[in-house]
Amino acid sequence: MKKELVGLRVNGRTHELAIEPSKLLLDALRQDLQLTGSKRGCDDSSCGACTVHVDGIPMLSCTMLAASCEGQEITTIEGVSEHGSLAAIQKAYGDWGGAQCGYCTPGFIMTVKHLLAENPKPTEEEIRGALSGNLCRCTGYNQMYQAIKAAVEAEQKGMAAAR
Repeated sequence: MKKELVGLRVNGRTHELAIEPSKLLLDALRQDLQLTGSKRGCDDSSCGACTVHVDGIPMLSCTMLAASCEGQEITTIEGVSEHGSLAAIQKAYGDWGGAQCGYCTPGFIMTVKHLLAENPKPTEEEIRGALSGNLCRCTGYNQMYQAIKAAVEAEQKGMAAAR
């Protein structure tokens, strides 16, 4: 199959890739850019392990053609850190044991980052609703909810300190 030159802006950097038109964004990220944080966890786009942000919106990278993302800003888990440090949600996941095997964690964190950007003080019901498209096969989700609540508190303290 003939390859096309596609410009993808990922984590603030532009990459020119020669890819087949049918290549999925997940495969371009993992194979061509060696950004392996996003995972393929299912074969029917139902688990959320491949979640990335496209122009700030959580999207399943296993269902998107890479070429369709040209001109859009793509953020992967590798682009979430803040000034070289873990983002509050990443730190909270570690502190609260929000992951067991960790396979699904990048997708969850990308989903939570969007939730907190849209709603800095979500209720537990809003958190559960936001995470309904992500699947974890290891945990009972309780540690994740505790981690998210801790991240919300840390963000609120950080905002108060900045005032």
